[in-house]
Amino acid sequence: MGVYPLKKALEIANELEADLVEISPNAEPPVCKIMDYKKFVYEQKKREKALKAKATKVVIKEIRFGPNTDDHDYEFKKKHGEKFLKDGAKLKAYVFFKGRSIIYKDKGEILLLRLAQDLEDYGKVEQMPKLEGKRMTMFITPKKK
Repeated sequence: MGVYPLKKALEIANELEADLVEISPNAEPPVCKIMDYKKFVYEQKKREKALKAKATKVVIKEIRFGPNTDDHDYEFKKKHGEKFLKDGAKLKAYVFFKGRSIIYKDKGEILLLRLAQDLEDYGKVEQMPKLEGKRMTMFITPKKK
């Protein structure tokens, strides 16, 4: 159509039995459009829904170790971690210290770093091992395909 002052735009909208919808209020002068407001809201919701559907949901899988986890159990859990990363999920590996086993903090850290090294083909470490209370946690994110 064209550029009109607010009063004139409102008159035109009334003549056409439509609504005057403000599209961009921060522009100078503000941008408005003559249209059906309900249709505008419907289109906006439709766009938002489409964007929401495209957004990926982050799945976090957990693997729990003890400070004295033996090799067979470690290999078994490493295979699970590998599978989770291949499927595109984040991996949260942690060592849980029960009772007095907290004296083996270094063993727990070595275990997690070994896991990070073994899984470096499938993902990269997002957060290095960090002790939080009775558990030492590490996050690994999958590598992009």
